[in-house]
Amino acid sequence: MTSTSSAPVAAATSRTLWLGTYPDGADAGSGEGIWRLEVDAATGELGEAALVAVTPSPSFLALDPDGSRLYAVTETEHGAVSGFALTADGGLAPLGVVPSGGSYPCHVVAVDDALWVANYGDGTFAVLPLDAEGAPTEALRLGHQGTGPDAERQEGPHAHFVGEVGGAPVVADLGTDELRAYPRALDALRAQADGGVPARVLATFPGGAGPRHFAVLPGEAGAQGAPAALLVATELDSRVYVLVPAADGSFEVASSVPATAAPLPAGGRSYPSHVALSADGSCLFVAIRGADVLSTFAVTRDAAGPDGAAPVLEHLADSPLGGAWPRHFAVLAPVGDGTPAGDLVVVANQNSSNLTVLRIDREDGSGVLVDELAVPVPACVVEA
Repeated sequence: MTSTSSAPVAAATSRTLWLGTYPDGADAGSGEGIWRLEVDAATGELGEAALVAVTPSPSFLALDPDGSRLYAVTETEHGAVSGFALTADGGLAPLGVVPSGGSYPCHVVAVDDALWVANYGDGTFAVLPLDAEGAPTEALRLGHQGTGPDAERQEGPHAHFVGEVGGAPVVADLGTDELRAYPRALDALRAQADGGVPARVLATFPGGAGPRHFAVLPGEAGAQGAPAALLVATELDSRVYVLVPAADGSFEVASSVPATAAPLPAGGRSYPSHVALSADGSCLFVAIRGADVLSTFAVTRDAAGPDGAAPVLEHLADSPLGGAWPRHFAVLAPVGDGTPAGDLVVVANQNSSNLTVLRIDREDGSGVLVDELAVPVPACVVEA
C-alpha cells in the first residue's frame, strides 16, 4: 500500500470525499485503490482526485464516528478488511489488514468499538472488534442458512448491507429475502457466534425480492432508536418497500412501490443499488443501474401518528446521471442552514468510470447535472 496527498480545494464550503474502487483490468496501481478529492458543498464542483492508498478491490469504505480512521473491504473470495489512520496531510497511514470473516465482503460500518461487515459470497455477517489504536482484530463470524426462489441469485444467503437500527446491527440478505437483527454488545455477539445461535429475523420480504440496501426514517421527534420506518431497496424485483415496526419488535411490510418509472434498457433490467434520504428527510433517493437514473420519491409523514399509520412514498422524478451503472452515492450535508435550491448528490458510476454530481430540486424531485470527473471504476463515495 502507498500513501500520497494533494492540495485541498481552497473554499470555505469544501468537503472531503473518499472513494472506493474496483479493479480496472489494468496493471496494479493504475487506479484500483482508495481515492480522495474535495467537493464544494455549495456548488457541487469537484476538485482533482488523488490516489491515496493502493489496496485490492476496496469496493466499500467507512469512516469511524470521529472521522479519524477509514476502513475498506477487499471484495475478493478470501475477503479482508483494511484500517487506516487519517494523517494531517490528507494521507492514510495503514493500521493493518485482517480477514473479513467471510467471502466477497461488500459493505462495512464503523462504530465506536468494532466494524460490522456484510460478506456477500457466503452470507456471513462478521464483527471485527477494534483495538486501542483502532485497528481491526479477528472477526466474530455469525453465519446464516437459507435460500430464495431465484435459483441464480438466491442459491444461498448473500448478506449485502448492514445498518444501525435502534443502536444495533441489522443485515439485509439478498439471498434469503430477510432482514436479520443482531445484538450490539460485543460480549453478546461473542456468545452468539460461539454458540451457533441463529439470528433473529427482523423482517421477511416476498419471495424473490432481494433486499439490498435500506435507509432508516427516524421517528417524528428524530428520536434515536425509534425509527418510523425502514425504506428498503430490493434488487431482484426492483421495488422500494416501506417497513414499519410491529408490536413484537419486528418490522412488517406496509407497502411497496416500483423503484423507478424509467423505461427498461433494451433487452435488460433495472437493478436498484443504494438508497438514502435527503438532508431534510423529505425525499428518498434510489440509484438505478440499467436505466442509469436517480429515482426520487417524496416521503409523506402526515399519516404517521399514534395510530401507527405508515409513511407514504410518492414517485417524483427519474434523473439521468451522466454515467452508467450507479453503484453508490452520497447526499452531501447542507451548507449553513441548508441548500435552498436542493440537495447535492455525488454518484459513483461504476461502468462509465466517472463521478457525477446532481442537484435535486426538493419540490419536484428533478435533477440537474452540475459536475463530473473521471475516476477509474468507482464503487463507493463517502463524505468526511
